[in-house]
Parts: sequence; structure tokens; C-alpha cells
Amino acid sequence: MSWLDNSLHHQGRFSLGVKSSSVEPEINLIPFIDVLLVVLIFLMISTTFTRYQELAITLPSANGAASQTEVKQIHIAVSRDGRFAINGKVIDRNQLSNQLTMINSNQDGNIQVNIDADARAPHQAVMNALEAARDANLSNIVFSSQTKK
Repeated sequence: MSWLDNSLHHQGRFSLGVKSSSVEPEINLIPFIDVLLVVLIFLMISTTFTRYQELAITLPSANGAASQTEVKQIHIAVSRDGRFAINGKVIDRNQLSNQLTMINSNQDGNIQVNIDADARAPHQAVMNALEAARDANLSNIVFSSQTKK
């Protein structure tokens, strides 16, 4: 029983070969630092950096009262098959420019052209209506749209 005698002499009591020296607790910081670095990298990647790209403009101010002049409106309808109508009267493409010029000459100005084009109207037909308005020196052009319900 030499091993039993050796352990009794070294520790002063019976311990079956296990040393019972006091071990100071140790905190291993390396895994903790690794986790913090991973979290930091994740936050850096997932953060969105917003950059506001705006134009710095100063809007003009008006002192006068609102204008009460009534705007004369011309409605140009463009159908699905490319036909035109001015204020409800069907008209040929060749006469569209002449009719708009005649309406413009009869009025004192302040004419607004509303282009009511069908959703399936050809693009060229809408461009023809715009060209006819340009030829008649009408520059106040509005496109009509319908909101979905």
C-alpha cells in the first residue's frame, strides 16, 4: 500500500489520490470577446446608412389673392382603337390639329387640354394628340387617370 501511504503523508488525510488544493476561479475572456466581435460585425453589416439626397430649394411666396379666372377646358378622348374625339365630337386625326387651332383662336388664352386616353390606347395615338396640341400652341396639357377602388 505504498500509494496509500504516499497520499496520507502528502496531504495529511485520506483522499484516495485526489488532491484537494483550492483552485481559484478563472474567467476565460477569449470566447466572450469572440462573441462580442461577431455581434459587432453583424450590427455593422445590417445597419442601413441613409443618405438624404435632396435639392435645397426655397419656394417662392405669394402675397396676392387666389386668381378667380375660369380655365376653359378641351377634352381630347383617345379610344382603344386610336380614334379621337374633341369635347365629345368624333374627329379624324388629320383634322385634330386644325380643330384645336380653331378653338384656340376663338378663346382669349387660358385653355387647358385634358387628354383622356384609354388604358389600352396605342402610344402613337396619344403622341398624335400631344403633337396636335403643340401645333395649336396649347401648352397647358393634363392627362386624366382613374383611381382604383
